[in-house]
Amino acid sequence: MRIVAAMSGGVDSAVAAARMLDAGHEVVGVHLALSRSAATLRESARGCCTIEDAGDARRVADRLGIPFYVWDMSEQFQADVVDDFVAEYAAGRTPNPCLRCNERIKFAALLEKALALGFDGVATGHYARIIEPGDPECSTGRRELHRAVDPAKDQSYVLGVLDAQQLSASWFPLGDTTKPQIRQEAAERGFAVAKKPDSHDICFIADGDTRGFLARQVERTPGQILDAQGQVVGEHSGAVGFTVGQRKGLHLRRPAADGRPRYVVATDPVANTVTVGAESLLSVDLIYADRARWCGPVPVGPVQVGAQVRAHGQEYPGTAVADGHGGIEVRLAEPVRGVAPGQAVVLYQGTRVVGSGTITRSTRQRAAAGAS
Repeated sequence: MRIVAAMSGGVDSAVAAARMLDAGHEVVGVHLALSRSAATLRESARGCCTIEDAGDARRVADRLGIPFYVWDMSEQFQADVVDDFVAEYAAGRTPNPCLRCNERIKFAALLEKALALGFDGVATGHYARIIEPGDPECSTGRRELHRAVDPAKDQSYVLGVLDAQQLSASWFPLGDTTKPQIRQEAAERGFAVAKKPDSHDICFIADGDTRGFLARQVERTPGQILDAQGQVVGEHSGAVGFTVGQRKGLHLRRPAADGRPRYVVATDPVANTVTVGAESLLSVDLIYADRARWCGPVPVGPVQVGAQVRAHGQEYPGTAVADGHGGIEVRLAEPVRGVAPGQAVVLYQGTRVVGSGTITRSTRQRAAAGAS
């Protein structure tokens, strides 16, 4: 097969490209230029798309003897990931830009361009597994997306936005390997990136200061911080940047009556208020989501699933129901803390990714029943 290997300049994508070549495929390396003003050098383990990263990717491609290209997708990345991130926060939601990048850039724009150019698919350095039909682990008779064998590096959560068609043309060669093994393999192959630090956090916020980034992007208006009873307990300089579950940086002028810490339990961008309350108010067991994305057929009726609401969070057992119109209702067997609108809920059956949705709201089942 003819495969585009997405090469970020890091160790994972380097080994992924090498493994696809070893498997006998015709491989072309592609580095995505996603920044409109790429820095020359990395300043830390944060960020991506520096000129240094492009050079690292090119050197790996040269060592492998494969063609290498840089594809400029900076305008689409700005519109579909960065601008979306800012708009979601301005609307009081907490987005995950890595999911949006996978959904709209790496496995939409990149994959579509690759297929249009006659390639059979795209390979990346994500830690996840593809299970083919006929494999004993395959339960659907279709190509399946599964968790990686290394739970510490598993990235199936941020791939939960892939639909069945995208999955059919995607390869993840690292899913059966741990990160130390990948670094050792890279060193044995003579890759200079073998010891390169992993990038982390939000790639387009290189200094890691998300609130500072948002403050520069969204006009902030001072407003009130309220308690659960609607009493004013403090002020904020702008509701943007506050997230459900946040404890630090509240600067409340009135302590709670019981003296216990308070957390952000809701934000209202229209009223420009932030509501704080006891830790117990963060626990929910009923999640509603929209923008459903299914890695296979849409589930019919209630299905038993494991639900994960953070990239490296715990999986919670529950029942999911798809409404057939892009909505999902997930009832959890036990409460989970700090679920915010805009986060993704990714659904699993065993290690298989069933699909995902973007959380619109969450509550407690008893409260929901009492309100009906």
